Amino acid sequence: MTNTEKLEQLTLEINKTISNFKNGISDDHPFDIAKDLQDIREIDFTEYKSICKKIPSELFAQILINMPTYIQEEITSVISEQKVAKVTSNMDSDDASLLIYNISQKNESSAQTVLSKLNLEEQQIIEELNAYEFDQAGAYMQKELFSVNLKENIGDAIQRLKEKKDLHLLSNIFHAFLVDDDNSFLGSIGLEELILFDRNQKFEEIPADKIEHYSQNDKDDIADIVNMFTNYDLNALAIVDSNNKLLGRVTHNDISTLMQEQDTKQLYSLAGVNDKVEEDESIFKIGKTRAFWLSINLITAILASLVIGIFDTTIQSLVALAVLMPIVASMGGNAGTQTLTVTVRQMALGDIEYDDAKKTIIKEVTISLVNGFLFAFVIGLIAYFWFKIPLLGVVIAISMVINLLSAGFFGTVIPLVLEKFKIDPAIGSTVILTTVTDIVGFFSFLGLATIILL
Repeated sequence: MTNTEKLEQLTLEINKTISNFKNGISDDHPFDIAKDLQDIREIDFTEYKSICKKIPSELFAQILINMPTYIQEEITSVISEQKVAKVTSNMDSDDASLLIYNISQKNESSAQTVLSKLNLEEQQIIEELNAYEFDQAGAYMQKELFSVNLKENIGDAIQRLKEKKDLHLLSNIFHAFLVDDDNSFLGSIGLEELILFDRNQKFEEIPADKIEHYSQNDKDDIADIVNMFTNYDLNALAIVDSNNKLLGRVTHNDISTLMQEQDTKQLYSLAGVNDKVEEDESIFKIGKTRAFWLSINLITAILASLVIGIFDTTIQSLVALAVLMPIVASMGGNAGTQTLTVTVRQMALGDIEYDDAKKTIIKEVTISLVNGFLFAFVIGLIAYFWFKIPLLGVVIAISMVINLLSAGFFGTVIPLVLEKFKIDPAIGSTVILTTVTDIVGFFSFLGLATIILL
């Protein structure tokens, strides 16, 4: 299918979706519509802008939250600021605040203009959420929630929830959050539990064992929130201030998105790639970021080469050393990467911290030592039968143990030390570890060869 044919088909489908939506029919999921829109954008930007202008604001709100950051950043250059404001009004507060923030990263003036076109309450909510630091729970909470007074009648509360749902004022409601007259958080009850009670009962009559009391402070680290959702299998979590006043909620949908972003960031960082830049369409920006880490890698490779240069006479005296050198470096690098990946991942999950890392270090060093002896025996035999030099097998075997041992130790210690100094362990660990394993591997192998064989 040619681009012209694909564009025609996608345009036809989206126009049909728009028409159906206006008639109260919602067959297509916003995620799928967002993917189609991105395809149109890549083929014909002018057509993309034309379609965006036709999409109803309520539908566009659902679509835009499923689109990449760089598309959200440019949205005021695609549709009018007035329409962006209408789209923002149709979003949940957490999505709306993120959209305004993303727009501000590219055009602060446009972001302020859009914000000014919202009603006063919406402006205050967005400014409140964007005032939080990115690692604070408050930055990810929704202000929209279903709260009930302890003295309220259950039937009245359910009717109120129905009315709000009919007006599309609430979505993804899993719990009723219990508060007193001062809006202090008292607990929550799942809707599947709530419907089992008599409609004439009051919330204060609900048995205590049916009430959950999970909550987090709005200034708490979002990583703690992620761990709570994972450990307690939560659908939603109340966010309170320092006085236990109910401020909002964080939903499982928000957390799953955040976890996916964290996993992507961690994976990219281990490869020396910036996840935010990779979303950008600018080849120059992407290339510039990758070039930085490649430059660092070049420097470390030169350091390893300098170590080899120290033993140039040794290598010239026995060519077999040049043949076996890559084996030592490769095994050390792979062993280190295994340890590093496990350590960084466990740190991200909160399973390892700097203050109690001794057990993890001992475990990883022990595993590396066992593998070191195993593969030392294997490569020692291979080297002996390959080159018929008995002591060469001994040299590479000892070097293998030393390098795998150092790989296990430094693969655990490096990310822990980086975190101690407030440096993302996923970003700098790989380059440092590669340098260490290469230098230790080459130095031990060639150094032992110089002492034992020459």
